Amino acid sequence: MTSATAPLAPPSRLPGPADADRSKAVLFAAGLLSLLTTAIAGWAAWLTFAVAIPGPWQWALGGAMLGVVSVAIWSFVPLVRGMRERAVSRRAFADGDTVTGRAARHRATHAAWLAMGTCLPVLFAAFFALFLLANDHAVQTTFFGAEFMWQSLGDVAVGFWQNIQIAVLAEILVLVWGLLIALARLVPGTAGRPIRWLATVYVDVFRAIPSIIVIYLVGFGLPLAQVPFFSNLSPLWAAVLALSLTYGAYVAEVYRSGIEGVHWSQVAASRSLGLSYGKTMRFVVVPQAVRRVMPPLLNDFIGLQKDTALVTIIGTVDAFTQAKIYASNYFNLSSVTLVAILFIIITIPQTRFVDRLIERDARKLRAKG
Repeated sequence: MTSATAPLAPPSRLPGPADADRSKAVLFAAGLLSLLTTAIAGWAAWLTFAVAIPGPWQWALGGAMLGVVSVAIWSFVPLVRGMRERAVSRRAFADGDTVTGRAARHRATHAAWLAMGTCLPVLFAAFFALFLLANDHAVQTTFFGAEFMWQSLGDVAVGFWQNIQIAVLAEILVLVWGLLIALARLVPGTAGRPIRWLATVYVDVFRAIPSIIVIYLVGFGLPLAQVPFFSNLSPLWAAVLALSLTYGAYVAEVYRSGIEGVHWSQVAASRSLGLSYGKTMRFVVVPQAVRRVMPPLLNDFIGLQKDTALVTIIGTVDAFTQAKIYASNYFNLSSVTLVAILFIIITIPQTRFVDRLIERDARKLRAKG
């Protein structure tokens, strides 16, 4: 009995010299983009020195734009390299060396994309500089006035210290309070059902209410109601309490996800060894969960730090309050921009630290297979 064999599929066409022309279009587009980028960056740099307000910002912005122009010119380096690789590819295909031709074609295309990728941040910087100089450099004067920034720096820095104090105190309380709420949501058994419901209601409510409303209700509502102890809180501690209530709900969910991410066999093994539920959570589950949820916890704390600017509504003299005073007195928002810069300075390093933690955890997971 003979079995019919399926006809073999025709071999795919091997790449030839015509395929090298695909890189030609990419290189051509990269060349046009590099020329356009260099022209725009050069124009922005010239305008910076020609029409910008004389002073430190002119030299700072001008120096930055000269660096941007240098990067724009550097984009031609990979472009030239790509053109050379394309020539190598064409010669290789002509000689019948397909492997060398394909490798050179890939390098040529990669060099073109590298040149185009370099142009994008340069264009962004150039258009930002043009935006600052628009309308007779009104944007630069309104948002980046060096004299107003320097004049308000002392008071804004003192107010910013209040923001840092509120953030640190609230983070400490949130770490403990959020863990307690998470454990309450995971209390087992029928007897723990009311506790679970209460914790769930708390999390749902405070995740639904905007932070500014909680701050307003705590800062003004408790003193108005003459609640014992709470009515005598200073604006700083009222802000700490409000932010702790709000972010405790978010952090509780982060803790809960980490606790539920610990494999059930860990709990089963601990209980089989005679540990109670409380000791199992304390010595086995929670330590593992905390290590897993460190990156999302830090992300929540970054958000908490930014929300400290909302405490201005209850009279806390923070950085934003000081900046608003200067803005209303001089009709200039440079002091507010200074506050934004201070928040950026303390937030970006933490963000990069979170990225490193996430990358480290990802490497561990890949190593475990």
